[in-house]
Amino acid sequence: MNGIQRKGKLVLDAAGNLKGDVNEVRVGDRAWSQRWALHTVTKDSDRIKPIESLLASSLSNFRITKASVTNLALTDLPFGFDYSFQVENYAKNAGNLLLVRPRVLGSKTRSLLETKEARKFPIEFEGPVHDSDAFEIVLPPGYEVDDVPPPVDADFGFASYHSKTEVKGNVIGYTRSFEVKELSVPVSRAEELKKLYRIIASDERNTAVLKPTAK
Repeated sequence: MNGIQRKGKLVLDAAGNLKGDVNEVRVGDRAWSQRWALHTVTKDSDRIKPIESLLASSLSNFRITKASVTNLALTDLPFGFDYSFQVENYAKNAGNLLLVRPRVLGSKTRSLLETKEARKFPIEFEGPVHDSDAFEIVLPPGYEVDDVPPPVDADFGFASYHSKTEVKGNVIGYTRSFEVKELSVPVSRAEELKKLYRIIASDERNTAVLKPTAK
C-alpha cells in the first residue's frame, strides 16, 4: 500500500530519438508526501517540477510536451502524474547497431555505502515500499532485436529487486519491481545491501542491442 507504479509506452525512431507517454500512480506515503509538497503550489508549471526532476536524473536532451497532475485534492483516490516527453539521441549508435536502455526512467540504486569508512550504524529506510516500472518501446522500422539484458532476481530478505526484458514482435518490454520489506538493515548485513545496490546499478545501465533487419 506504499509505492509508485509507473507505466510508459514509447516509440523509438531510426535516428535514436524517443518519445511517448507515461502514467505514474502513487499510493500510501508516496502519495501523501507528494500531495504535501504540492498543496501550496498554484502554478501548473511548478506542479510538474517533480516530473522535470525525474526526467533530468535519467535523461538528457529531453523535452516535456504535456504533463498533468491527477487527484491532487481527491485524497481518497490514488495520486498520479500523466506526462509525455521527447528525448533526442536516446539510442546510441555502435556501427550499424543501436544500443537502447530498456530502463527508461527512475533509479533505485544508492551510493551511500560506497565509502572507505566502515559502517557504524544500521541503515534505516523511510518505510516499507513496493515500486514497479513497466516500459514498452516500439522499435523503429528496419530494426530488430539482436540481444537483450539478462533478467535479474535478487532477494536479500530485507529488500528485493527483480527485472526482465522481453521482446514481443516489434516491441521491447521492460518490467521491474523494487521492494523494501524491513525498515532497518544491521551493520552486519551492510555488505549485502551494497551488493544489492550494485546489482540494481548494473541493471539500470544495461542496454538492448538492435540490428538492421536482414533484407
